Amino acid sequence: MSDLVLGISAYYHDSAAALVSGGTPVAAAQEERFTRIRHDPAFPAEAVRYCLQEAGAELGDVSAVAYYEDPALKFRRVVSSYLGAAPRGFASFHETLPDWLSWKTRTVDRVRQELSGLGLGPVPPLITRRHHESHAASAYFPSPYKSAAVLCIDGVGEWATTTLWHGKGSELRQVAELRFPHSLGLLYSAFTYFCGFKVDSGEYKLMGLAPYGTPRYAEVIRNNLIDIKPDGSFRLNMRYFEYLRGQRMTGAGFERLFDGPRRAPEGPLTEREFDLAASVQQVTEEVVLLLARTARELTGESKLCLAGGVALNCVANGKVIAQDLYDEVWIQPAAGDAGGALGAALAVTMERGAERTHPAGGRDAMSGSLLGPSYSDEAIATYLDGKGIPYTRLDEDELARRVAAGLADGKIVGWFQGRMEFGPRALGARSILGDPRDPAMQSVMNRKIKFRESFRPFAPSVLASDAKDYFDLDQESPYMLVVTDVAAAQRVEAEDSDATGLDLLRIQRSTIPAVTHVDRSARVQTVTEHGNAPYHRLLAAFKEQTGCPVVVNTSFNVRGEPIVNSPHDAYTCFMRTNIDLLALGNCLLHKAEQPEWRESEDWRDAIPLD
Repeated sequence: MSDLVLGISAYYHDSAAALVSGGTPVAAAQEERFTRIRHDPAFPAEAVRYCLQEAGAELGDVSAVAYYEDPALKFRRVVSSYLGAAPRGFASFHETLPDWLSWKTRTVDRVRQELSGLGLGPVPPLITRRHHESHAASAYFPSPYKSAAVLCIDGVGEWATTTLWHGKGSELRQVAELRFPHSLGLLYSAFTYFCGFKVDSGEYKLMGLAPYGTPRYAEVIRNNLIDIKPDGSFRLNMRYFEYLRGQRMTGAGFERLFDGPRRAPEGPLTEREFDLAASVQQVTEEVVLLLARTARELTGESKLCLAGGVALNCVANGKVIAQDLYDEVWIQPAAGDAGGALGAALAVTMERGAERTHPAGGRDAMSGSLLGPSYSDEAIATYLDGKGIPYTRLDEDELARRVAAGLADGKIVGWFQGRMEFGPRALGARSILGDPRDPAMQSVMNRKIKFRESFRPFAPSVLASDAKDYFDLDQESPYMLVVTDVAAAQRVEAEDSDATGLDLLRIQRSTIPAVTHVDRSARVQTVTEHGNAPYHRLLAAFKEQTGCPVVVNTSFNVRGEPIVNSPHDAYTCFMRTNIDLLALGNCLLHKAEQPEWRESEDWRDAIPLD
């Protein structure tokens, strides 16, 4: 392989490693998938091992290691922020200072030591990039565009919270920046916290809650919390936020504005939480749209690339596309901090003179985001035989036909095929699937499979060639990062009802009710044969048998656990839940045929990677 650069993100949340060869992503994975610790922030030792193994390389074959942010600059921001909030922030500063003084200011040295400890050869030179540069590089360089505007929005990196960039060829130039503490990502996280969800992982729950409410607090937010300018720049009113002064996001100021105390985690959801979610979502969309318009004006580009945690707000992404501000929009599938590992590696590679390379047909360089580990059919069969697990081995066409028939019969399927996804979405490699035509499927999958909140919506995967017949979508959405309306032809008239809140779930709104949210929207994944051939084959078989080219697709995991990585992870999830069928490579397993399940201590048994 040509010049190899290893990218690493670590020590905050969702640590990851990525390997780039001559400007092309070769491998990438989040550490949580190996350790089974959700959002694992630890040094990504196993992810690094995997990436090198995938390339048949050792550290001595790597020309540089790129770390996704600048720890020294970040420390200066932390100290400055606490001093600015003094004396109220002293307790929090006193709590966090030992970590900074003991190792965080020397993160680069720690990364070097961790790499040395892997025993994979000499450690190459280590280079730091700025956090938002890593996001921007992850958004632009793998995109299918020769030039584009780039918009990155998140909580905070070192200082930057929002940045605009201009990408041309192999160059990427920053155009504008907003700085901490004024952060759209932290505004959204504050409401995530206030509504009783976990910051840095519960934001997608807040987004899913929004359609159940009305934005009655939107003006309160605009009048008190955020001053939005016509160009999308903004300032937060810090008197209402606590994150400068302690470990909480909000305090008494939020309670006065929003009718009482914070919802207790796992407490009952009320109309207030629905309306708070709807309100902050509306304000977020307003800011994102204004920033996208400004990015177009400042760069003159007709293509837009997005990254940063706020780029995972699929509803806002859909609004940007629907506004026709750009001819096309491309979103980095690992838009959060995990993708920073890839962006850092790409930034270093391009700085060294690499050329951007893309597949034919105007496609991006992310390989359908299938950049993680795979397991051969032989390795899977060896594992199953070794455990005495009954299965039937089938060719690829017969597997697709039988799984499609099971779905049409109302069965829920675990689908484990090829390389694992990089990023938070399951894209048909590590997925749980169902029939979208079944009105009960959403409730059944939430309660009996995922063991999670009933309001959580599921996403549809649809054959790209049939997408416009089912959804109001003007471009492909391969990474499930765009919410759009269900097409008028698929909608059904809802019965007159006074239902509110979660009771809205009981009303059927389309021919594919299991993936239609209460506002008749859906978070769509379009599937092509070149992007994911086995999954495309299954969707085509389901269409042939039912006339419907859509399936329910949710990540292959249960609440509180990462997406499965290995066949053993998949089998464990299969047996712990009410999944009916499991397609492990070309091996098909039926729940009714399985021996009695007992949790064992060897569930992390190693299986050879393909």
